[in-house]
Amino acid sequence: MSRYLPRARADAAPQRPDYRPRPPRAPGYLIEPPLDFDRTGKFYMGREISDVMGWRAADWLERPERLDEERTDLLVEALDLRPGMVIADIGAGTGYLSRLMSPAVKPHGTIIAVDVQGMMVNRIGRLARENGFDNIEAVRCREHDAQLPPSVVDMAVMLDVYHELSFPFEMLASIVRATKPGGRIVFVEFKEEDPDIPIKPLHKMSEARVRREAAVHRLKWECTIDHLPWQHVVVFRRPG
Repeated sequence: MSRYLPRARADAAPQRPDYRPRPPRAPGYLIEPPLDFDRTGKFYMGREISDVMGWRAADWLERPERLDEERTDLLVEALDLRPGMVIADIGAGTGYLSRLMSPAVKPHGTIIAVDVQGMMVNRIGRLARENGFDNIEAVRCREHDAQLPPSVVDMAVMLDVYHELSFPFEMLASIVRATKPGGRIVFVEFKEEDPDIPIKPLHKMSEARVRREAAVHRLKWECTIDHLPWQHVVVFRRPG
């Protein structure tokens, strides 16, 4: 009998790491941790998943100072958008990024703005109509599935979203399926490495963490763009 294990097929489905509850506190630990409404108690690959920012806080996504704080203009430039592209804005919220990207893919490109919350999806559609963004399509997804057909998007973008996904393995798998072979999948996350960025810890991710979780899906890391003041832009390719 051979002492070597058979190699996994290159096209075999990736195996899901387990989801685990918060580890129990040590015996005799009497001090309660501070109340944090962002905590879910659900861990994935050692990371606690943050709770989702609800639609009632949607105005924060549209705050006037967001451009200066996050330099979303530099983000759109870094995405290297081209006319005719189909872009999936995953966890689009109010459609803020979708509206910024919309002009760059015209005349024949489309922005598919995906969100799990019905109130957000309604707001995406309303703001797009009111402001003349006729190439934005609002789609409601499920917690574990982006609800997109296979191999339809040139690029999927998650702006400050991945850390909140309730089922990160399943959702990312569905995003990979929806991306064309050779297409890009982009994680934009607040930098965990910088304690001065005024964002709660569970809403930050390190570049190393992003790359580790993307590797489960055999995504090929392409580059990390770090010149935004608050966020990493970590770019992967779906293997062709």
